[in-house]
Amino acid sequence: MELHKIHCIPCEGGIPALSDEEEEKYIKEVAGWELIREKGEPHKIRKKFEFKNFKEAMKFVNKVAEIAEEEGHHPDIHIFYNKVEIELWTHAINGLHKNDFILAAKIDKILE
Repeated sequence: MELHKIHCIPCEGGIPALSDEEEEKYIKEVAGWELIREKGEPHKIRKKFEFKNFKEAMKFVNKVAEIAEEEGHHPDIHIFYNKVEIELWTHAINGLHKNDFILAAKIDKILE
């Protein structure tokens, strides 16, 4: 499945988060993303990116912001000079949704 070709669907809550099995299926489709399952916390996916300098990191972050706005699904973004860490999870369901993996795939396409 080519997740980067799919659009996020609005999620206002009221549905369950993905099962562990579904998470395992989708994580295989987004290379380099790490599945985070900490006790008492919502499941998330995370990826770290490194650039040659701050300016390049910010160009990337701005492209991520554009995609997030287009998709109506917004990541947590942490910037550390030339390093960017992105976390995805769906706040409305307190866990992972297919949208998180779709956005991860679209973010990866920025760097191709």
